[in-house]
Amino acid sequence: MKRVALLALVLGCGTGDGGRGTGGPYDLVLKNGWIIDGSGNPRYEGDVAVRGDRIAAVGSLNGAAARETLDVHGLVVTPGFIDMMGQSEINALIDSRVYSKITQGVTTEVTGEGGSVAPLTDQLVLDDSDAMKKWHYREDWRDLDGYFAQLERRGSAINIATFVGATQVRLAVVGKANRAPTAAELAHMTAIVDTLMEQGALGVWTALEYAPASYSKTDELVALAKAARRHGGIYASHMRNEGEHIDDALNELFAIALQADIPAEVSHLKVSGRKSWGQMPRILARIDSARAAGLDVTADQYPYIRAATSLDASIPTWAESGGWDSLLIRLRDPATRARLRREILQPSAGQSFYSAAGGADGVLITGTFQDSLRYMQGKTVAQIAAARHRDPVETLFDIVLAENGHRTDAVYAIMDEPDVQAAMKTWWVAVNTDFGGVAPDGPFGTQSAHPRAYGTFARILGHYARDLKLFPLEFAVRKMTSLAAQRVGLADRGLLRAGMAADITVFNPATVADKATFEQPHQPSVGFAYVFVNGQKVLDHGKVTAARPGRGLRGPGYVPPGARTTR
Repeated sequence: MKRVALLALVLGCGTGDGGRGTGGPYDLVLKNGWIIDGSGNPRYEGDVAVRGDRIAAVGSLNGAAARETLDVHGLVVTPGFIDMMGQSEINALIDSRVYSKITQGVTTEVTGEGGSVAPLTDQLVLDDSDAMKKWHYREDWRDLDGYFAQLERRGSAINIATFVGATQVRLAVVGKANRAPTAAELAHMTAIVDTLMEQGALGVWTALEYAPASYSKTDELVALAKAARRHGGIYASHMRNEGEHIDDALNELFAIALQADIPAEVSHLKVSGRKSWGQMPRILARIDSARAAGLDVTADQYPYIRAATSLDASIPTWAESGGWDSLLIRLRDPATRARLRREILQPSAGQSFYSAAGGADGVLITGTFQDSLRYMQGKTVAQIAAARHRDPVETLFDIVLAENGHRTDAVYAIMDEPDVQAAMKTWWVAVNTDFGGVAPDGPFGTQSAHPRAYGTFARILGHYARDLKLFPLEFAVRKMTSLAAQRVGLADRGLLRAGMAADITVFNPATVADKATFEQPHQPSVGFAYVFVNGQKVLDHGKVTAARPGRGLRGPGYVPPGARTTR
């Protein structure tokens, strides 16, 4: 018996019917590849067969009949990568290629950080009317069933799975005010979570560093988390603080996990701001201690030292109470504006994004909503202020006002490379891009981006695993596949096993690399030969095909419509 065939049997992969049994020929065979199956086990040489949208066999399949056979000798065959924190729920409706994700091997995106596609109200849709006009899409749904129906109609190159965003629920019920929900409102909020969990949401996700989520108290979050837990969901969180007060934020996350008896995920794990650099090993040790004490806590991250969010995130969140119109009114009032400037430069509750980045030199404008402001893209706030002979913080306020109620995208230099690497080497830390799918051409081509949009997964495989040798390739692939799938309850993804969904990524381990930079972010990664989503080829040697086989993926609490309870 060939050594490869013996190894396949030992691993329990099975060789199927060789394409000669009652199932007929396979639709696809990838032969002679290095199989890294997502489990963390060592690679081995073998074949992968696909029938329909499922993996039919993995192992030694010599002579197997197939409608298409691709010799992938020297290439690595893995499960499709899972982006644990993307932002493509609307991008996929605008540009179905989801180009920057497919070109780095991503087949499934998890989304819903704070804001989510559901619930929607008429008022929330009205708030999005300018964006819909600019990007040519329609929010004609109100719940998750409706969104997934539109996604199916429009088509997508990748799968989308989503959480219920706690911010979204709060906006739908409480609005934008800085207050606690009434008992009746909280009951309504938890009922929404129950409903959307039955429609297939993965859990509840908070974004507590931003208004209006920052107005939520812990007991409100525990109530929402308990509702998610009733349906097998998890609690994910962009915590209240990732810098000087990260310990307080971790304490809150641990408390929610304990009180709601729910698994918890720290989103885009980082230590933010120069005063906090070097703290990552201690933070990892705290999470390990919580795990040892019985809490189910994990995390995810992106492999860059700069973060991306909105420019207004530098403004204290109390100024957004009442919504964007209220913020703009406050920015136009000289006394309030002076107070905000003082709090940005000397924050009393920890660092602002502005101070964490070391000031205006560390804040880079990457995208503007107003076309007339596009000349600012690629410039720091310091450069823009110098050109205007104006104070940098005042310039920041001026830009927010000029956008007239729309967010300006910005990148903040807030992390340290040793901290990033420490988290990356941790076995319970998965991978995310924290960015929506974009492309150099099409509707998003005029917008700038963070290089993580195009390069996250390739950067880990190439720069960190191959070049720096921080960890084996098998370790990296597990973080990108089975770890993520297991965490969010996508039971049929993340492993190359017979019966699993045929999401498959094929790349060259010697050439895989990220090319996107902060100066030129719209550059796809290289080294990816093929990407398959639900058995269909969506990438062929760097070219996105016409196939749009992506689906809306449902979480473990999904109940078919006819079997749901009435709430």
